[in-house]
Amino acid sequence: MSVEPSAAPLTFETLYSEPSIIGTLPVAACWSADGSSLAFLWNDEGHTFRDIWIWEKHSKARRRLTHLGTGRTSGEPTGISELAWLSGGRLAFVLQGQLYLAAADGAVSPLAIGTQGVSAIASSSDGTKLAFLSGNALITVAADIAAQPKPLVVGSKFVGVESFQWAANGSLVFIEADDTNTRKIEIPYDSHGEARKDRFVRSFPGDLLTRRRVGLVRPEGGPVSWFDRPDAEDAIWGYGLSANGKSLFISSSDLSIKNHTIFMFDTGSGARSVFYAAHDPVKIRPDWQVAFAPDGEGLIVLTDRDGYNHLHRLPGQGGAFEPITSGAWEIAEFALDASAGKIYFIANEAHPAERHVYSVALTGGAVTRLTGPAGIHVPTYAPDFSAFADLFSDDMTPPEFFVQSLGGAVESAQVTHSPLPAFAERRWADVRYVPVISHVDGAELMARVMLPRNFKPDGTHPMVVGSVYSDGLLNQWGGRAAHPSWGIDQYLASRGFVVVSPEIRGSFGRGRDWNRPMLNSYGTQDIEDIADCVTTLTGLGYADPKRVGLWGSSYGGLMTLMSLFKKPGFYAAGFAGAPATNVWHAYPEQGWIMGLTEGEDYIERYRAQSALFHSAGLEDALTILHGTKDEVVLYADTMALVEKLIGQGKSFELVTLPGTGHAWAKQDRTLTRFAYGKLASFFERHLKA
Repeated sequence: MSVEPSAAPLTFETLYSEPSIIGTLPVAACWSADGSSLAFLWNDEGHTFRDIWIWEKHSKARRRLTHLGTGRTSGEPTGISELAWLSGGRLAFVLQGQLYLAAADGAVSPLAIGTQGVSAIASSSDGTKLAFLSGNALITVAADIAAQPKPLVVGSKFVGVESFQWAANGSLVFIEADDTNTRKIEIPYDSHGEARKDRFVRSFPGDLLTRRRVGLVRPEGGPVSWFDRPDAEDAIWGYGLSANGKSLFISSSDLSIKNHTIFMFDTGSGARSVFYAAHDPVKIRPDWQVAFAPDGEGLIVLTDRDGYNHLHRLPGQGGAFEPITSGAWEIAEFALDASAGKIYFIANEAHPAERHVYSVALTGGAVTRLTGPAGIHVPTYAPDFSAFADLFSDDMTPPEFFVQSLGGAVESAQVTHSPLPAFAERRWADVRYVPVISHVDGAELMARVMLPRNFKPDGTHPMVVGSVYSDGLLNQWGGRAAHPSWGIDQYLASRGFVVVSPEIRGSFGRGRDWNRPMLNSYGTQDIEDIADCVTTLTGLGYADPKRVGLWGSSYGGLMTLMSLFKKPGFYAAGFAGAPATNVWHAYPEQGWIMGLTEGEDYIERYRAQSALFHSAGLEDALTILHGTKDEVVLYADTMALVEKLIGQGKSFELVTLPGTGHAWAKQDRTLTRFAYGKLASFFERHLKA
């Protein structure tokens, strides 16, 4: 006898508690060298502490390798954070910044004793050595509990290794970041009854930036070979060493990302040449990826030079691009299978809100889709490309690991099942996708719409639009997952709200020309895209146009404020979390869109994109929520806006979160329930009256 799932309104205790009703997200998929075993981090009871689990390909069975989380429940640490396979069926892992070794039988021993703050662990191809970061230093250690760690590159307070990778010849290639000349700021705040002050490295538009260079070193130590670019403040988007170790590329751009250069270095002499250079005055997304071609002949480059992010072969310096894929869709990332002459990639070819895994020959030709169910697929490939672990989710299904074979018949085996039994006992919101046409330029847009129970397109429902942000159109549980907003979305839908995630310009998947209008257009083109979604949906009867609310955080907070300030009366209410009100205090990298601090127009350009200078238009209900220890969007900027609103005689509400940083909805469950409770009650008051 089947039981009808409950459609009663949800509570925050149901949604944001431990154990979690949706289970614990499985993470850190990692294949053994022979591709026979998959390791990952998970908790099968929905608690936060993750242990190591193993799934064996031959038996298709999983087992729990470590039991460090046994008995740990609410309020405990999140457990093991990283893992890497070593030789002999052993695994290295990180727990609270310390490095450990797990034997094949699960016995745990400390590794590299005395080393603090371990992160980014990665094993050599033969599994006998481990490289990792400790603070700002790059260190290696033999896969033996008695081995002593060996520092390869020693950092200092403001100089250190930012990232690294093992090369095919056993060397380590890395980026060193130097913040000596980067601005340092202090943020004073009150927390737990005390006055406190934290210090951050934080640059603003026009400041000196982090300087970066690439180094090459052997794992046993020795001198470092350095590879410098003409401007060390230029961004680095990728780097790699050729299979024979003789060449090294650096994919780089200026701060505005309008000029992309791939430098090639001779590792013996250090000689530098420009392998490829391009200028694109309307570029606003740095989606480049570069890799050496498996046969050693040139590079494989992911670029939107033809309008969409696609794969090209660049056979030689200054040569012509040879397209491998094409079409009115985009590739997010790729991996090379040299032995089979294939490229595997993730793309949205099937639908703007979906991400599937595909394959194509290195020479181009037919593209083969490898994943079936509609949704978001995130692959982790076995070293021999015999299979991949697929972290899959869709609008109705929290993320789970599956394993799919890449050889012979396609088969898929489910590895995890995370939700608690109570998940199946609840009725969750239905989701549909509605196409939208921009009134500005006729461009195609789309809205992800969550529907309440007994929905009828009669124009009577209240509607909440948000969390608004770029890359928000995703067919996965919770849509955009940067905030844990799946719960607040479901909460609102269970109480009769239509909940909308609008597609806006500046997002992945629709091509360069589609994104072009966002240049110098924070708070202009983006809020028009959101408004077009609202107008279309209310016109189709999805909601009452007089009862529409809007919310977002950070850049989403900027869009919320600009929407209320520039379109008074269009929305009934707006909730802005950690709103970026002043682009003069943005990260310099936002110059991709807002432009740099140069040219006679930049002051007016920055004023036009800063909500602080548009507040006179506020007529509708507004709540601002902000943490006092936010180094990304300064709490002082919210205070400046508050002072201005008071001076203008505006009515609004302010919710302050003491000692809380930028990710205000992720700090802990108590704070999440409080903050989202404020959001929900605000919209209940202003949209249901």
